[in-house]
Amino acid sequence: MDDAVPNGLDLAPFRGLRYDPDRVGDVASVTSPPYDVVEPGGVPALEDADPHNIVRLVLPRSAVHAGTTLRTWLAEGVLRPDPLPSLYVYEQRDHNSIQRGLIGALSLDSAVLPHEDVMPGPVADRAAIMTELSANPEPILLVYTGGGRASDIVEQTTHQPPLVGLRTPDGIRHRLWGVTDRHALAGIRDDLAVRKALIADGHHRWAAYARMRDRAHADGRGDGPWDRGLVLLVDTVRHPLRVGAIHRVLPKLRPAQALNELATYGDAGAGAFLARPLDGTLPAALWALDQATGPAFLLAGDRRFHLLTGPDPDLLDLAIRADRPRTWRSLDATVLHAALLEQVWHVPDNWDNITYVHDAAAAVRQANHTGGTAILLRPTDERVVRDLAEQDIRMPRKSTSFGPKPATGLVLRSLDLTE
Repeated sequence: MDDAVPNGLDLAPFRGLRYDPDRVGDVASVTSPPYDVVEPGGVPALEDADPHNIVRLVLPRSAVHAGTTLRTWLAEGVLRPDPLPSLYVYEQRDHNSIQRGLIGALSLDSAVLPHEDVMPGPVADRAAIMTELSANPEPILLVYTGGGRASDIVEQTTHQPPLVGLRTPDGIRHRLWGVTDRHALAGIRDDLAVRKALIADGHHRWAAYARMRDRAHADGRGDGPWDRGLVLLVDTVRHPLRVGAIHRVLPKLRPAQALNELATYGDAGAGAFLARPLDGTLPAALWALDQATGPAFLLAGDRRFHLLTGPDPDLLDLAIRADRPRTWRSLDATVLHAALLEQVWHVPDNWDNITYVHDAAAAVRQANHTGGTAILLRPTDERVVRDLAEQDIRMPRKSTSFGPKPATGLVLRSLDLTE
């Protein structure tokens, strides 16, 4: 990941919009998780936590409402621009790990590797909200292999007093520093110019950045702030990320129906997968899933668990594209979408029929609440993700969950401020 490339990474400072503690008090109360991690029903709780919670901008009642809200907050001084363009060093710390990286405005022509497909609906939704805001309200997460000058500056900066420090309800401590020194900025620029990055989290927002740029250019506005997007760039040499799974909830598919269609699939009714009932708790069921070999899933619903293993080879041959590398064809997410969702269960691939949930317990709760089915997956090895991205091969959307993810609300990027 650290070979020189024509474009490299072009990360620019910007004048961040940040909450004024004198107006909002505890800044932790106005932050939220990234928009796609907020659980259903979590938006009202965040709105109740504080009338200025950032969720009103990232998960608004409408895009127009988000724009009106932001303009009101700016007029009232709830959010204020920093006086100088900065790159921001961002630290997240819990009881057993520290992650540090750089928040900045990344050129969309930078050497960035996506690894997942996206859906048009969420891309359009994010683009509409950011267009009405005329801002990037939350950074996407990128990783790169560095270990050079930029990372040295990140570490050195953390010895200074931060701009803000807080602890969010999940127990994670967050600190933010501004880097404005021109020599430090030049050192970061030169180091990143020979790097390339992998999108760890935020494929839909990255695609939305590109849509906003293309629309601005089509409208004849030429080059401008829409040619960059807000990112958090983490050097995994210094701070390796954790890779988790993203689970699926199928609210319209009853567990009994799912199991019956698995068992009776095929002309001879040989079955699509073996389904073994499991007794015990969710952690025990997840342990059984982790021990399984080959494609495997945990089916949850009706307060029961079933381990799915041993897929029918004929089903896999029928469902999965043969023109992709073996690593792609054997991914759990590939098998789930191509074989189970499309061929066996005939679940339409849209947000009404498939919900993506990062936390296994939350996915099980949703399935039990709706009477639907949760499909729990195992994490994909980071080396597989990188290898496929290097080959320009996309994994099924929502195949991975890199973390920890940045909190939303610590710094926003306005497209209307001079940088």
